[in-house]
Amino acid sequence: MREFTAEYLRRTREGMWAGSRAALAPLSLESRDRVLDVGCGTGELSAVLAADSPGTVLGCDVDMALLESARTRDGVATVAGNALELPFADDSFDLVVCQALLINLPDPTAALAEFARVSSDLVAAIEPDNSAVDIDSSVDREERLERRARRAYLDGVRTDVTLGDGAREAFESAGLDVHGTCRYDHVRRVEPPYNEGAVNDARRKATGSGLADDRETMLAGALTESEYDDLRSSWREMGRDVIDQMASREYRREESVPFFVTTGSVPEPRGSVPESEGSVPEPSSSTSERER
Repeated sequence: MREFTAEYLRRTREGMWAGSRAALAPLSLESRDRVLDVGCGTGELSAVLAADSPGTVLGCDVDMALLESARTRDGVATVAGNALELPFADDSFDLVVCQALLINLPDPTAALAEFARVSSDLVAAIEPDNSAVDIDSSVDREERLERRARRAYLDGVRTDVTLGDGAREAFESAGLDVHGTCRYDHVRRVEPPYNEGAVNDARRKATGSGLADDRETMLAGALTESEYDDLRSSWREMGRDVIDQMASREYRREESVPFFVTTGSVPEPRGSVPESEGSVPEPSSSTSERER
């Protein structure tokens, strides 16, 4: 399981679903009583689910530090839990959903089968295709270097971070009846006045610290150490160009990440009845702290 900091999750998910929630329509949130957000991280999606659903929303993640942030979200309760062995009885929820979780797991089908076990109705996955990210920048070399770095990263990462609309195959393998897939493009723009996050991103580019974080993954693929060093040197030069344009308020950047919302229902007949109707069961203490 790949791990992320709370700051990274907040930065990359900022503004998601703010413009349109049309791609979430197949989740029928307005009719949900018990919703589970698996791999909730800092709770951005959990908050959206709580705002649009009249029922109870529970965020579940193995990372206790991330759950501390998720607990601050309005209408969201949290519990520590393992995506591959959830601490709930069969049929405990009428919707189980995840966002950008399956791309970080070595076996997405196993996770979906576990989601199906604790769902009485619907399972949904919101997964990006990180190979199809589109960048438009006022710094000429930024788009080219981003593509180069992304190719190296995708070559070295050991999970399918390009899953996107391919999640439907994992749904079918997990025994779910696939309803369909909707696309949602998460667009993030950087323009004056620049917020603190944009300034910090520019500094990370100028120092090369972002690529340093991904060095091990990049070198796990075909990229050589000398090629990595050359890329990082060019990356730092590009970062200085970004900072210069920020100083003159000329810098503009738009990043579009395609997400795909795949939904599937749990086939009948189902197994055991939930422990209690209309409420989310408490997880047992023996399972709530398990790690992926």
